[in-house]
Amino acid sequence: MTYEEIVSISPYSLSKAEKEKLLTERLVELTKLHQENCAEYANILESLDFDVDKVQSYKDLPFLPVRMFKELELKSIPKEEVIKTMTSSGTTGQAVSKIYLDKNTSSNQQKTMVKIVSEFTGSGRMPMIIIDCPSVIKNRAMFSARGAGILGFSIFGSKKIYALDDDMKLNIEELKAFLEKYQGQRIFLFGFTFMIWQHFYKELVRLKEEGIVFDLSQGVLIHGGGWKKLVSEAVSEEDFHQRLKDVCGLESIHDYYGMVEQTGCIYMECECSHLHASIFSDVIIRNPKDFSECGIGETGIIQVVSTIPESYPGHSLLTEDEGVLLGEDDCPCGRMGKYFKINGRLKNAEIRGCSDTYADKFK
Repeated sequence: MTYEEIVSISPYSLSKAEKEKLLTERLVELTKLHQENCAEYANILESLDFDVDKVQSYKDLPFLPVRMFKELELKSIPKEEVIKTMTSSGTTGQAVSKIYLDKNTSSNQQKTMVKIVSEFTGSGRMPMIIIDCPSVIKNRAMFSARGAGILGFSIFGSKKIYALDDDMKLNIEELKAFLEKYQGQRIFLFGFTFMIWQHFYKELVRLKEEGIVFDLSQGVLIHGGGWKKLVSEAVSEEDFHQRLKDVCGLESIHDYYGMVEQTGCIYMECECSHLHASIFSDVIIRNPKDFSECGIGETGIIQVVSTIPESYPGHSLLTEDEGVLLGEDDCPCGRMGKYFKINGRLKNAEIRGCSDTYADKFK
């Protein structure tokens, strides 16, 4: 099955059996592709005595630790075909992952993101407020996960403004004029969790005390990048939602889980506060003792698979995050597929989410 055929399918429409068949076929194909075109990946498979022709399910495929992208230059395309290099988030002194994209993989990332996010925002583009500063995306050929997130979600915006200047101060007058111009229309907002809290929410609270109120009741906010810093400040997801609603009327709020190593295949939070796997990707919760698959309700290490990566061997990865599978094909929101929650980073794992790495620097 070609990726064009896969991306034409509705993101949350396949049953468990249908999705397993699709993922197995596609991921076996990607494993062979990378085995033939990436010498380092081929060496890893050889060291495992792995025979791809014996695979019965995508769950049997070997996974690479995400940390490996910090240590090796893993790509399955010639150097001249690399159009973009993406780097993971990292605090000062940390090594960062480097992900090499060709035109086809980059295009498929964008197509997939559109399919997934449109399920939550609708298909039309909206006036957009980016809760960040414009300097983040200066280098389009090589940019961080933070810049990649902004550019990726920007395709859902028609007219766009940055809510913050390069000193991370709120652009009050520009924001006021923007909301007046698009009054009564649905507004799309995007940002990273800690930055929204520190530079947007707290400033809105201060302004409200001075009698200046912004009405974002028509807004839909998508945010991501980690909760570690806010949890340490005793701000829960429920607090985050309620306080934004109180200060500016914002009610439609969706977190998402994703990583630069598998850009495009994000896991969106539904109306029931569950993270969902689309047909383009999946999560497998692994027992940390023997890497066997955990059952529903059991805590383990998160493995992620993606149907997208053709330019680098990032289709089956073991993350440094801990999570729990909550169910499959039976979420009250009506979407098919697995739904899960993130418990946080594994003990002693590096900080790496955009929100959390920024918060660490901010501190």
